[in-house]
Amino acid sequence: MALPPVLQKLSLPVIGSPLFIVSNPQLVIAQCQAGIVGSMPSLNARPAEQLDDWLAEITETLAAWDRAHPESPAAPFAINQIVHKSNARLEHDMQVCAKYRVPIVITSLGAREDVNQAVHGWGGVVLHDIINNAFARKAVEKGADGLIAVAAGAGGHAGVKSPFALIQEIRQWFDGPLVLSGAIATGDAVLAAQAMGADLAYIGSAFIATHEARASDAYKQAIVECNSDDIVYSNLFTGVHGNYLAPSIRAAGLDPQHLPESDPSKMNFAEGSTKAWKDIWGCGQGIGAVDAVLPAAELVARLRREYAAARRRLALA
Repeated sequence: MALPPVLQKLSLPVIGSPLFIVSNPQLVIAQCQAGIVGSMPSLNARPAEQLDDWLAEITETLAAWDRAHPESPAAPFAINQIVHKSNARLEHDMQVCAKYRVPIVITSLGAREDVNQAVHGWGGVVLHDIINNAFARKAVEKGADGLIAVAAGAGGHAGVKSPFALIQEIRQWFDGPLVLSGAIATGDAVLAAQAMGADLAYIGSAFIATHEARASDAYKQAIVECNSDDIVYSNLFTGVHGNYLAPSIRAAGLDPQHLPESDPSKMNFAEGSTKAWKDIWGCGQGIGAVDAVLPAAELVARLRREYAAARRRLALA
């Protein structure tokens, strides 16, 4: 099945994944201007009223870019919605997204038919992130247009499935838009995701170490200095298993190798619920490819060069 039009004209088959706290309008705009889908969680706008200002900034800036650069229009942007019952802002944030007719909505932590229908009502596309084949089926049954397969090694709320297993199982029954997440930080890995059967790659952690990202200098430098050996998988901080940088866990006075288990039933994404862990740094296993803090446009340009080189290398094999 062909990709929906909104995903067809990218300079590189990549979605910049929504980074909790870190993503902001500046990063989203830079990603879109570089030709990839830029995204951010709606919950990054705090207080809730700020979301309207942020979406106005993104839509107006990208429209101005398109007028000035008709030969290279900006890619579309996406907003991530946590649809878990603890997110009391969901209805408000969806109304703001409807106001600006957000082209792509990424839903997480529960598939909801009413949310999908609302997005379709204004002409948007829904991509739902999943960690296994069973969740993938439920998401499509409830009306998601596409899937984001969050495999082992991804930053944030990652799964434990090998990307080879997860993609092949989904492709046995689903021919719609499929995005792969999990330790992708090079153009070579983007091409590998497509070779496996995904349409696009989902890249997050590499964008933390960019000038536009709303991360501390220490966080960005840790991305540059650390590698996959420094990643810890735990559900302590949100109730959902995810990958985090060990140095930030030590800085919080905890032993990364002996973290207690959290009760998943206490998962909470209400306003202010994450303050206790605001300095715990989420990150995926692909950061070994990151060796400098760059403007987002330079990172995308590097990915494009690597992607093109990988295609040429395979053509000559």
